Amino acid sequence: MSALAEFGGLDNATLAALTLELASQLHIERTRRLALEAVLSKRGILTAAEIDAAGEDPAFREEASRAADLAIRKLLRVLSESPDERVPLRGEAPGN
Repeated sequence: MSALAEFGGLDNATLAALTLELASQLHIERTRRLALEAVLSKRGILTAAEIDAAGEDPAFREEASRAADLAIRKLLRVLSESPDERVPLRGEAPGN
């Protein structure tokens, strides 16, 4: 398959590597979230039901949706504008 021009000319191997990097980041974030929920529950600060209810709050869901949209826009911008596909989103990290 040819490189995709809309993503800065990335080939299949680079896109696969990016997908695996994102999956790794997702796993790390999920693990941290589960750990946070476990600590909050264990200390009696929040119950699982309260955590679930907070996730269903319309204002929270709207903010989470906006944050996800922003993250996707940043990713697509980096993929389409960066000449160096080896370091996606590194320039977006705080402090850079």
